[in-house]
Amino acid sequence: MFMKLIILISIGIFVVLGVSYGLLQKTAPAAPIVKSYEKNTQDRPKAFIEKKTADMGTVKVSGEARADFVIKNTGKKPLQLFDISTSCGCTLAQVIYQDKKSPLFGMHTKGDFDKEITPGTEAQIKVIYQPYVMPVYGKVEREVYISTNDPENSKLVFQVTAFVK
Repeated sequence: MFMKLIILISIGIFVVLGVSYGLLQKTAPAAPIVKSYEKNTQDRPKAFIEKKTADMGTVKVSGEARADFVIKNTGKKPLQLFDISTSCGCTLAQVIYQDKKSPLFGMHTKGDFDKEITPGTEAQIKVIYQPYVMPVYGKVEREVYISTNDPENSKLVFQVTAFVK
């Protein structure tokens, strides 16, 4: 009788562990598959950014400010955007491509997002600064980080500045 009880408990533990493992595998975001290219390859994506900084002016600590940036693919292969994050919890970023909006990305929100920008097209990067999330006063600088598969621009950094009062 005692041996049957130990066997049943052991089987129960293995079932619970197996189900837990299966659930964790389904909920964990998959890393994007990034197509890599060499710098000297002509047939590759190319990220063109006209401006990487924006001054949001004066913002009330209870307010919100926004800035937009554009990434254009001037290459011959799809430009992948992935691993999007920000330098502070008060700053959010969103990719808008062909009228479709990505989720909002912040300091701790990396996921399985992977957007391909086809050659000759562009994506808009919307940056939202919310000073009330981490109240500071005076001049502030915040950044948005975006990884790409362009070997010459593998990590894009967009910077916004504001004066918080």
